[in-house]
Amino acid sequence: MKRKIEKILEEKTSIINEMIERYIPRKYDRDSLIFTLSQPRYEYNVEALNKAIAEPIWEFLDRGGKRWRPNLFLLVCEALGAEPEKLLDFAIIPEVIHNGTLMIDDVEDSSEDRRGKPCTYKLFGIDIAINTGNSMYYLPLLTLIKNKDKLSLDKQNKIYEIYLREMIRLSFGQAMDIAWHKGLAKANEKQYLQMCAYKTGTLARMAAKMAAVLADASDNTIERMGRFAETFAVAFQIQDDVLDLIGKEFAEKKGGLGQDITEGKRSLMVIHTLEKAKLKDKKRLLEILDAHTTDQKLRDEAINIIKKYGSIRYAKEFAKSMIEEGWKEIDKLLQSSDAKEKLREFAHYLVERKI
Repeated sequence: MKRKIEKILEEKTSIINEMIERYIPRKYDRDSLIFTLSQPRYEYNVEALNKAIAEPIWEFLDRGGKRWRPNLFLLVCEALGAEPEKLLDFAIIPEVIHNGTLMIDDVEDSSEDRRGKPCTYKLFGIDIAINTGNSMYYLPLLTLIKNKDKLSLDKQNKIYEIYLREMIRLSFGQAMDIAWHKGLAKANEKQYLQMCAYKTGTLARMAAKMAAVLADASDNTIERMGRFAETFAVAFQIQDDVLDLIGKEFAEKKGGLGQDITEGKRSLMVIHTLEKAKLKDKKRLLEILDAHTTDQKLRDEAINIIKKYGSIRYAKEFAKSMIEEGWKEIDKLLQSSDAKEKLREFAHYLVERKI
């Protein structure tokens, strides 16, 4: 299963990148700027826009990434009976937005590295990173503007509403996460899951719901596909947090185990530990989290406290059960097909991966 899904991701990555490049060129010229912005009233400074938009976007995108959100979009299209090749343009919407959020997250978290290289703000400056990240929230909507003649007004309205609702949720999810690791508020398990549903689940839900709209699905099917996508995105986030603490190969790309400890992140495992730990261990874990330390010995100490109370095992089992429950949501909804089976395997892969 693992190899099959990895092959699907590999095969689609170059196609998705080509589609992104169609709407966001590696290098702007006058024609591509007119395509993007319309005729200038005065004159575009092409060099400035390449240095402050195109270059940082593609430097970041070329670092890789799993591209699982556009693949989810295409699998949902196929599972609902649509032809994914005809809808490929729209698959880039959640992917470009996702990378924009990462660029801005790195500024907010004062991160050092992303995907094995210095964060964008380290290379280009905070101002360019924030502005570029923000532009990536809107640039992929060119796919809707340029293809509106192919979509009914009803479909256009549904897609724009999905976009607006999910982008609002994304910001609110990020707000909760920031408040917790700054120590401005405390979180319980249900609140953590709601944060993940908004911060991580949002773009998966956006991908699945947009795909369902474009596949002519009913409103009920659109909502159920969105809910399924949200569920396995939350499970994906839990697995990401697990790998941050124990995944050596995963950690090598991020600069060592426990980057979330440095961030002070209140993950499901941290919340579980704080609920179960003895007072001494609870206080010590909070001390390390609130110190935002980069000292690997202190990060390892925090990880050992989390392990002591079985919190990593708890999180892994929680994520697995989420996938199983989430699949029940759509198992009877979708007709048997190769696409349905790939979608099921895809969901399991995201929480069983090691990197």
